[in-house]
Amino acid sequence: MAVLALDGVVSFELGIPSRIFDSARGPEGEALYDVTVCTVDGEPVRTEAGFSVAVEHGPEALAAADTVVVPPTHDLGAIASGGPLPEPLARAFERIRPGTRMVSICTASYVLAAAGLLDGRPATTHWCDADAFQRTFPSVRLDPGVLFVDDGDVLTSAGAAAGIDLCLHIVRRDHGSAVANRAARHCVVPPYRDGGQAQYIERPVPEPTLAGTAGTRAWALERLQEPLSLGELAAHARMSLRTFTRRFREEVGMTPGQWLTAQRLEVARQLLESSDLPVDLVAHRAGFGTANSLRQHMRSVLGVSPVTYRRTFKVADRVAVSGAGQALTVSTS
Repeated sequence: MAVLALDGVVSFELGIPSRIFDSARGPEGEALYDVTVCTVDGEPVRTEAGFSVAVEHGPEALAAADTVVVPPTHDLGAIASGGPLPEPLARAFERIRPGTRMVSICTASYVLAAAGLLDGRPATTHWCDADAFQRTFPSVRLDPGVLFVDDGDVLTSAGAAAGIDLCLHIVRRDHGSAVANRAARHCVVPPYRDGGQAQYIERPVPEPTLAGTAGTRAWALERLQEPLSLGELAAHARMSLRTFTRRFREEVGMTPGQWLTAQRLEVARQLLESSDLPVDLVAHRAGFGTANSLRQHMRSVLGVSPVTYRRTFKVADRVAVSGAGQALTVSTS
């Protein structure tokens, strides 16, 4: 895995791939990724934080990588207005082998778009830049409301911490939830965040006299097997249906029903990966009621059946499994 540091790189996001992927370990504690940081010419690059980073590798690292991660830079130059890749960067990109998995964090999506890698494909970027990005690259199917988008061999994320979400997703896709969860615990970050960028977009602060929905969400998580209705959720929060639904969307970025489905799918995914329970029992424990309901939701969101998902992601004696490869957008709104 090669992390390409461009001049003006944002130091926080530059450190995310190494931190997450170096924390992903196999059953014997062995490293599952070999992460190399490089630049387009092997020379040091400035960061946005006022210091420079010296690296040991140049563009030759890109030719050997199976995955290339591009963190954001505050010095996009002509790329920000739809210009081509600067010549040194274009030459560096020419070294990348066909089929290499490409990953952008935050506004590095501009770099992938300028390279033509996002034409006609789903992608995301930081919500602050969404409008400008869409005007600059109208052929990209931009979704500014999600934390990240997995389109198989090209993955993009929203800003800052969403890069952590995307890197953990890649670990989960490559090696299963157990490995990703251990990496998340080692880094002291949540293994999965529900909701999307909508919950972070600037909006008027809610009146402080209004109660939040966090307590009801925690209450619901303990009762996912039960057929929870919107009325029951609102009653627990001591709100009217209308107020509860509005407050829930403000805080989480999705409707209560969408959130419940996302939580139940996560439970189902963990059970499919970590147990040999029959699909109908997995459906019951996850709160879907029937195996048919679980199948419909998994096909709608993940594009695969429970059996196919288990075959792909269940880690038994294998150290690694391949990703499903279908387009996946995380968060719903």
